[in-house]
Order: sequence, then C-alpha cells, then structure tokens
Amino acid sequence: RYEGMPEGSGDYDDLVSLFQEFLEWKDPARARGNVPNKDIAGKPAEVYPDYSEAAVNARRQKMRMFQARLEDMAVVDWERSQQAEYLAVRSRFDQHDFTLNVSRPWSRDPGFYVDQMLRITFAELPLDADATAALRTRLAAISLLVDQAQQNLTEVAADYADLAMFNLTNADGVGHGYPYRETPPAGVMGWYEDFLQRAGEQQPNLTADIRAARDSVNEFHQWLQDNRPTMTGKGGVGREKFDWYLKHVKLMPYDADQIVTLGNRELERLWSVYALEQHRNRNLPVIELPTTAEEYAERIRKTDERIRSFLVEQDIITIPDYINELDTNVPWIVRPGGPNFWEQVQYRDPTPDHLHAVIPGHRFDGVVERNNTHPIRGKITSGARTEGWGVYLEEGMMNAGVIDDLPRVRELIYAFGIFRAARVPADVWLQLNTMTVPEAVDWWMERVPWLDEDVARVDAEIYLRRPPGYGLGYQIGMVQMQALLADRKRQLGDDFVLKDFHDSFLAAGRLPLSVIRWEMTGLDDEVRDLWKRTPLE
Repeated sequence: RYEGMPEGSGDYDDLVSLFQEFLEWKDPARARGNVPNKDIAGKPAEVYPDYSEAAVNARRQKMRMFQARLEDMAVVDWERSQQAEYLAVRSRFDQHDFTLNVSRPWSRDPGFYVDQMLRITFAELPLDADATAALRTRLAAISLLVDQAQQNLTEVAADYADLAMFNLTNADGVGHGYPYRETPPAGVMGWYEDFLQRAGEQQPNLTADIRAARDSVNEFHQWLQDNRPTMTGKGGVGREKFDWYLKHVKLMPYDADQIVTLGNRELERLWSVYALEQHRNRNLPVIELPTTAEEYAERIRKTDERIRSFLVEQDIITIPDYINELDTNVPWIVRPGGPNFWEQVQYRDPTPDHLHAVIPGHRFDGVVERNNTHPIRGKITSGARTEGWGVYLEEGMMNAGVIDDLPRVRELIYAFGIFRAARVPADVWLQLNTMTVPEAVDWWMERVPWLDEDVARVDAEIYLRRPPGYGLGYQIGMVQMQALLADRKRQLGDDFVLKDFHDSFLAAGRLPLSVIRWEMTGLDDEVRDLWKRTPLE
C-alpha cells in the first residue's frame, strides 16, 4: 500500500476493458491494426479526424471521464503485476491528456499537417480500381487538411514553422523510410512533382488529382511564408510541464536537471573510452567503407549470422521459433556528399545497429511484442524501454564478447553511444526552451564524431516534435537497464543467469522501466512517488 494508490471500486477486469475502450476511442484505425499516419521518422503519429476547437474540447472532456474511471479502481488490493500494469495504463492516459492540453500539435506545429501530406506520394503505380479510388479520396483530403491547418494554427512555435517550411522545400538528407531516388526530391513539394511525373508515365488518369493536391500543398507553403513573422511561440513545453511529463508519462525517477547530469556524465564516459579504444587499436587497419551494395549486403549477412550464433552459443537470450529473418535499417544509398552519420558506422560494420535495431533489438523485440496476447502488456510501448533496451544491447553485447575478435568495431559502438548521450542534455534544453533547433544542431556537431548537419537537424526535429523526452530515452533508458541488471545480479548472486534475466525482461512487455524494475526486483524506491499523481493543470 502506497500513498496515493487508488482504493476505489473497479477490479482488474475493469482496467482491461477501460484500456481497450480508450485505445479504440483514441485512434480507431490503429486499434484495428492500421496505422496510416506517420511522422518524419516513419513512426506512428497521433491523429484526430477533426482538429477544430469544439472537437478538441469534446476530446478533453472525454479524456477526463476516462481518467475519473481509472481513479475509481481498487488498485490497493491487486497483485503487484496488476498494479504495475495500472501505472503503465495511467501513463498512457496522462500522455494523451498532455497532447490534448499542452503539446497541442494541431495549433502549434505546421509539421503536424506536413507529415500527413508526404507519404501518399510514395504510392507504387499503377494501382487497381479499388486502390485508385482510395488514393483519390486521400488526395482530395489534402485540400481539406490545408483548410484545417490554416484555421487551427493559431499559436505556432518559431522552430516548428521553420522546420515545416524546410521540409516542404528541401530534401532532409536522411530519408527515413523514403523510396530511393538518385537525386532526392526537394522536400514534400518535390515529392508531389515526382508523383505527378510517375503518374504521367504509369497512370495518367491520376494526374489531375495529384496536381490538385500538389497545388494545395504549395498554397500551404505560401501561407506559412506569409504568416511566418507572427509565428513566434516556443517549441518546448517548459520546465514545470516537462518535469510533470517525466514523472507521470515516462514514469522516470529523475527530473530534468538530474537527466542533464546523467547525460553529460555518459557523454564524458563514452568519449573517454572512445579515446582509449582508439589508442588501443592505433596499429590496426581501419575499417574501410564498402564500395558496392553487394559488398555491404554481405557484411550484413555475416553480421546477422555471427550475432545469432553468439546469442545461442553464449546463452544470452531465448530466440523463439517464430523469429525468422528480420529486416535491417540503413539501406545502401550513394549520396553526393558521402555517407551520413548512420551510414558511416553501419556501412563499415553493421554490428552496432544490428544489435540495436534488428536482433535482439527493435525488430526482434517488436515481433515478441506482436506475439504477446496480453490485453495490456501487448499494447503498451514505452519509448525509453524500447530504446533503452536497444542501446543497452550495443555496449552490453560488446562486453559479453560478441566482437572480441573485432576491436575496431568497439570504436563504432562508442561512436553510436556518444551521439545517444549527446542527445540527452539537448533534448532537455529544447523542451526547457533554453536551446533552439539550430543551436542543438551546432552543439551536437561539436561533440559527435562523423555527425553531419542533416542527421543532426532531423534528430533535433524528431525529438522536439515528438512527445517530449523521446531523445533522452535512448541513453537514460540504457542507464535504467544497466541499473536493473545490477539489481538482479546483486539480489541473486551466483544464482544469476543472464539468459533468464533477459527472457524475464522481455516477458514483462514494453512497460516503463521503473515498473518493470519494481515487478522484477520488488524494489519500490522508484515507484513509491509515482502513486502520488498530480493532475495536469
């Protein structure tokens, strides 16, 4: 029993049904497994069919009703695992509450609309009759989207306006999930020209629809240019709201200042071991970039084979039978200016990102989640849990021996880590409005090996515009993950088994790390204060 723990009338089954009701209300399409809207990084983006003031106010009122029902639960009588799930569900409610009342992307961020304009242009042509009709409907909706944007964008942040205008007219230099073009189209407007040209060659009956949508997008760009002088708001949410978010949504045991301290310490640590590793390897040949897509593909194949064998032979983690071949990140791209930051690392040796994003990282983790039929744990994903696990695997598997015969790859692991650590303070400062996006880009480029301006700018945009604190979740999640490992080793002593630890961790789902730690260890120092919920003002 903890201070603030609800002592209402609802039982655990009521929690399960309430959470499902919330998911279906919040985003009916995604609740049915369809995610049509994505942000600049290709991640699912929250979207509402109507962004008018009346519609948003109605959603706010409904959200308060959900929260009142959640508070009326007899949580004090439940098992610890169910109490952990309650905290995780409450964090999802509080996140949506925060979006509705603080982030307000429909009125503060033109990119909220720009993101919804882009990916329609990636459609492969020609389409059959049904797909053509569906595409026409989506193209016709672009003009309605622009109308809503012009009505609703009444408190635009300066950084958001500049990023939106940049993305409308410039290739971002990264292209998360974009189709490959030898010369990338110039922003969203360029992708509509690309789409129009392809339609003219492959499906001419769509050209009028695409042209009308393109004209609406161009109109929106002109409107942003005309109104930019009035767009002077702050991009971040401010200290008070950010600290509230860290506690109530991310369920982290740290405030903003503590997170900056941790991030800076990690940045210093990683630079120091990077320097030592380079000295250690000074007489070894450097890892050269591949010269062909085939050479790069062979490096990926060998990396996947080596990591899978290591995980099995060294008893690192159970690989379920349903885990088959997994996709990889970072496709082969020849850029006029040379490889970007991610490619500088990945092309030399895929190991760091393969551990983080393929196996046993994100893609492996995601397949495990999709096979989790639990009505709560199979439907919640904490960003810090997901990214913290991925970053933990980079250094963790290195220290467990996966690249003992590849010392130069250790340098790549540390280079990855340096960027993740550098994100932490800048992510906080962006939310506290003590740093702008251009300042964050400059700060990172001074501190991260190989970092290019395009990757830095896209990262700053992603982590300013996503729900707050996503960027810090990589390294801070890793810190939490290492702490959990340390706790379990201390508790179990010689009985500790790494494979059992990893399997138990994944079996807990992708709940916030503080509640997974409480559930796995019984240590409650991080969750006691989480029960003392302060409603969002």
